[in-house]
Amino acid sequence: MFEIKDLRVSVGSKEVIKGITLSLKAGETHVLMGPNGAGKTSLAQALMGSPVLKTAGSIRLEGKELVKLPTDERARLGLFLSFQNPEEIEGVKVSSFIRKAVAARSGNAQGLDAMVKAHEDLVSSAGKLGMDKSFVSRELNVGFSGGEKKRLEILQMVALKPNVAILDEPDSGLDVDGIRLVASAIKGLSDGKRCFLIITHYPRILRYLEPDFVHVLADGRIVKSGDAKLAHEIEEKGYSAYTGGKE
Repeated sequence: MFEIKDLRVSVGSKEVIKGITLSLKAGETHVLMGPNGAGKTSLAQALMGSPVLKTAGSIRLEGKELVKLPTDERARLGLFLSFQNPEEIEGVKVSSFIRKAVAARSGNAQGLDAMVKAHEDLVSSAGKLGMDKSFVSRELNVGFSGGEKKRLEILQMVALKPNVAILDEPDSGLDVDGIRLVASAIKGLSDGKRCFLIITHYPRILRYLEPDFVHVLADGRIVKSGDAKLAHEIEEKGYSAYTGGKE
């Protein structure tokens, strides 16, 4: 479903991702872990088509090559990235932003009845993430706490129903209850039709999710892959066994 082959990513003259190959099938949840500076966020941004990164190799979604496509086209094809630190956008309401994103993804303009139904669904989804109905009327990320920004990213994912969801540290800035709610939202979309790549430093969210595969990224390379047991080993022993002593 989602194939990454010999992917190399550079920031200026510095190569930060050094030939990564991954294959994610529909229904699978993969977790990418690694110490700070390993290249996790650069990888996520490259997969989504960040224009500030130089990318070589192959990224395919359901057989279609993405590596030369702009970010908006990748999103329309079903790729989603939740950001660590999303921007604040004054004057744009959460509900309007998500409604227009869903319309752009589907390619269909919504009639009045569909807009009303979409708003009701959005309020319901926000409630399941622990947010009251006034949340969707607020300006996008303006004055949001770190935890609220994370929940909004997940709310967008729930509304868009992407084929591939790349979640960059979805557990950071959240308390235990927030992590549990985010994990529940991910499970709710795990219907066998889509796949997830969850990028994290600390595996707290994995107390509530059971990944199919866990990969360790160090110095721009995947140095170890395994099942959920690998994440538990890292939580107990740290990254040093896989990163040459670096945490």
